Amino acid sequence: MTPPKFYPPRPNFWFLRFVQLLSGTIARSYKMVLEIDPEDLARVKALNDDRVVLFPNHPTFREPVLVYGLSAKVGKPFYYMAAYELFNGLVGKFFQSIGVYSIRRGLVDRASIKQTLELLIHPSCHLVLFAEGRCSFQNDRLMPFQPGGVQLAFQAMSKLFKHQGEVPDLYALPIAIRYHYVDKTIAEVVELTMVEVERALGMPEAVAAIASPAIVSAAAEFASLAQVRDGRLRAIAERVLSDIEADYPDLRLSPAAQGSWNDRMGHLRQALLKRCEESLGLAVNQNQPVRDRAYRIQAALRDLADTSPLPATLPPSLIRKSVERLLNLDAIYEGYVEENPTPERFLDTLARFQREVFNLDEPPPKGLRKARMLIGEPINLKDWFEAYEGDRNDTIQAVTNHIQQAVQTLLDQLVKSEFSYQSWQEKTD
Repeated sequence: MTPPKFYPPRPNFWFLRFVQLLSGTIARSYKMVLEIDPEDLARVKALNDDRVVLFPNHPTFREPVLVYGLSAKVGKPFYYMAAYELFNGLVGKFFQSIGVYSIRRGLVDRASIKQTLELLIHPSCHLVLFAEGRCSFQNDRLMPFQPGGVQLAFQAMSKLFKHQGEVPDLYALPIAIRYHYVDKTIAEVVELTMVEVERALGMPEAVAAIASPAIVSAAAEFASLAQVRDGRLRAIAERVLSDIEADYPDLRLSPAAQGSWNDRMGHLRQALLKRCEESLGLAVNQNQPVRDRAYRIQAALRDLADTSPLPATLPPSLIRKSVERLLNLDAIYEGYVEENPTPERFLDTLARFQREVFNLDEPPPKGLRKARMLIGEPINLKDWFEAYEGDRNDTIQAVTNHIQQAVQTLLDQLVKSEFSYQSWQEKTD
């Protein structure tokens, strides 16, 4: 039986409410505790009767659980757009029953676009869009926001304006989520995770250099050992990249041309994308983001596999593996940990290497995390509508950038408040 091309939301009020009541327990099962201030909840509740598009950041796979917890706290059902690949069997039916619908990334999904516009026309719709497009695996940095959500919001406003004769209110709500490990043994967890990856990569020299167990278990020593750990993390990154390059020897930069880790990774991304696109007969556009090109390749593989043998000159399995690697390593860059060597940043990066080395979709959580959520001031897109009518493309991009900056500012506030709290705690201990 051919699966449908689109999965619409089929919210069941009573079931949805039941799941909302369990949202805290569900979060706990993923070792997360949601923290949100009363004034932030009040900011969301004040918009309960308005059209709202919520824009959270997406550092892990589990932000939908936290945003669902937010919906429970404000007593308001939300709708969610999610990747088509998630709608399998009973899991897909569960998602539909709580207001989730599908989007086929990498192509123009007309059914999903139509559904989104229909939702946004309703007076009190609250729609959740993860504008980064996928997990960033970065606790306090964003990948560039995709403009599609803002574009659809303005299209819905245009429809309403034509029918009603006045520009409607439609709010964009920036949301920042940042995790902080609260387990006192988190330094041990970082160490053990690093050792696990080092051993899998066959790096006995790195494992032999581990500090004594007494130091390893002392969480208070994390900052003083950060430089040592950063050196080991760089060695792991070099080994992972070298192993990936070895799988594509003809795409590897010559030793004379090799620059930094970032240069090598950037070259490999572009060369590998181009090879996959050409293999599938897709147009090559190096100005498009890596994610968009990777999703387009995935969509081509999926659609062709449904109808006929693949015309690829590369084996389909190698194309699929290559795209998964590209998406996993899309946002990673040299210096991410060094610029702020926290346990969270170490584990952000190690999680990517675990996915590559152990062929994992989602590494297990490393410990109990406090998930702090900040809600920004709502942005009324009505204030931008005149500019949109004059220059649609530039206005859509300007608003998208504005929302992204608002989320990043909230993340920066969470980073600052976390360090302030830690400093206070050190003084009072």
